[in-house]
Amino acid sequence: TNVYNSGDGKPGLMRNFVITAKDPSGPWSEPHIIEGAPGIDPDIFFDTNGKVYFTGTHSPGDMNANGIGEIWIQELDIKKWKLTGDRHTIWDGVFGCCTEGPHIYKEHGLYYLLVAEGGTGKNHAVMMAASENIFGPYEENQRNPVLTTRHVTNDYFVNSTGHADMIQLADGRWYMVSLGKRNDLDGDANMGRETYLIPMKWEPTIVKWEQVSETKWQPIQYLFPVAAPMTGKVERFFPLPFPEKPQYIDNSYVDDFTSSNLKLDWTFIRVPKKNTISLTDNPGHLRLYSKPATVENRKNFSMIGFRQRESDFDYQVKMNFMPKKNKVESGIIHYQKESNYLTNVVYKVGKKFFLEQKLKEKDENLTSLKKVQLKKYNGSIIFKISSREDTYTFHYSLDNGENFTSFTSLDAIKMLDRNYTGALLGMYATSNGVSSKDYADFDWIRYNDFIR
Repeated sequence: TNVYNSGDGKPGLMRNFVITAKDPSGPWSEPHIIEGAPGIDPDIFFDTNGKVYFTGTHSPGDMNANGIGEIWIQELDIKKWKLTGDRHTIWDGVFGCCTEGPHIYKEHGLYYLLVAEGGTGKNHAVMMAASENIFGPYEENQRNPVLTTRHVTNDYFVNSTGHADMIQLADGRWYMVSLGKRNDLDGDANMGRETYLIPMKWEPTIVKWEQVSETKWQPIQYLFPVAAPMTGKVERFFPLPFPEKPQYIDNSYVDDFTSSNLKLDWTFIRVPKKNTISLTDNPGHLRLYSKPATVENRKNFSMIGFRQRESDFDYQVKMNFMPKKNKVESGIIHYQKESNYLTNVVYKVGKKFFLEQKLKEKDENLTSLKKVQLKKYNGSIIFKISSREDTYTFHYSLDNGENFTSFTSLDAIKMLDRNYTGALLGMYATSNGVSSKDYADFDWIRYNDFIR
């Protein structure tokens, strides 16, 4: 779903689309927009009879209205990419709150509907129902929720689990994947929502009773998934699905910018403007050109970053920067949203160079936390951030790492992600509203993180 918000207070425009490819590596098609498909987070189900169905969400009571709360399904013509036939509302969930994220499966002779419910916070949950007919009626799983953390203490290591999917391995075992948020600090973590893998099994559940004679009723049982069968919750550690193929965590990230192409770890906030970066203007460096824009909502600003992977980490960046204009600044950034970020930047006034740390908190103005003159600055600086025990400490070096000077420390809660997307660590440059050809050359970055 592409959700576009015009920023003027009007409802967001939701467009559901499908892109296709013969191979996951591409090439991928242009988007096939599914006209008349309301809601968000839809799915496509391929039935065994060759038919294809589109399932999505709509506002309660109106199956043509954008929103969440009820699930609808309709046949999809994948040759014309058009909905066909009648639309059916098939379920509104268990508690009737924020039902969304539908997936349909066909197992054990039944159609299974899996949804997210309860909102994306700590009441988030995975709910399921089943039917003999794809259009319903769907019988609720009496053991719902299949997965949640709403029943565990707020001190548990993960919360807000939901928006799940299921997969069967070749050997017949089943697993569930679910979103969740780590509780590293005050119920949240800077990694935002992450994906968790949970073992599951199918077990019979009574869904209703059927009268078979005047004096006798018998239970009707459907098989339903039981997630994390032994504990009923996401565990910090589960056995690997394939123990003979161990996985090794790489807690480091290094880039010397020796390639002519960016590594896939790097990302931008919106599509960058032309001539924002270059890996060829000064080979062996990432050149980041200053642009007039600063960090601002709905704007293209000169920034590049990669995902923070753990709450505790070390991050170092070497920058060569000798601007010609005053107030052109460049350095490193810790970015959550346009409303919450932290920069450590170098700029000049006349012949003097300064290092300044600025913090933007939500609903607060951008604030200068500290500024020092770099009396021995010769055009090169190494920034160093260390995150330990919910505190960030900042150092810098003007002699290529021979010596580091303490700059500041900051409570990590000032940069705590309360959203879903997680934080970026990266580099930033701006000419603060004026045209400039100034740039910074970044020689390398070094990142290491530490699992709590």
